[in-house]
Amino acid sequence: MITRVFREFIEATLLAMIIFFVVHGSIQNFRVEGLSMDPALKNGEMVIVNKLLYFRIDVKRLASLVPFWDVKDKKSLNLFHEPYRGEVVVFNWPVDPERQLVKRVIGVPGDTVEIRSGSVYLTGIPLREPYIASLHAIREDIGPVKVSEGHYFVMGDNRLHSNDSRDWGLIARDDIVGKLWLVYWPMTRATIVHTPMLLN
Repeated sequence: MITRVFREFIEATLLAMIIFFVVHGSIQNFRVEGLSMDPALKNGEMVIVNKLLYFRIDVKRLASLVPFWDVKDKKSLNLFHEPYRGEVVVFNWPVDPERQLVKRVIGVPGDTVEIRSGSVYLTGIPLREPYIASLHAIREDIGPVKVSEGHYFVMGDNRLHSNDSRDWGLIARDDIVGKLWLVYWPMTRATIVHTPMLLN
């Protein structure tokens, strides 16, 4: 009897641990701080971040465990996809890696980002930005900045009150934690966060 109860306790504990690690590896809650993403995100709102969407598999490491699988060129493989333009992401701040920030992806690897006369251009094409707090709310002209491989150019929607890639440069792909998925608190603001199309 005692053996059976002990075994069930161990099984329940192991199951709880597996569920915890799966959930912890897939999603994360995050508290918005500041006004840099206003009006899309308000100061103090609680959001869910999807960490699984950008998960990468180390192909070379995996290949070392599988006999007769020779990998020459690819180091990693995305489970789903890399960050897209327009997605709102949470990342480890390059200035202080212990702190996480939330911003919108503007430029992806290969893009050339330029800000002139209050408008953002990607490789010479103006962006459609329906989410920004105020049209032409840009502090100064920037660039052109070439987005290197494995890096991203990010900006806050509230351009006059955002500390972003204009101030401290590109963010590394490895520093991106995940995509902002939904706002869950306060309940009156609960919504799924959609990704707008920035280029026609």
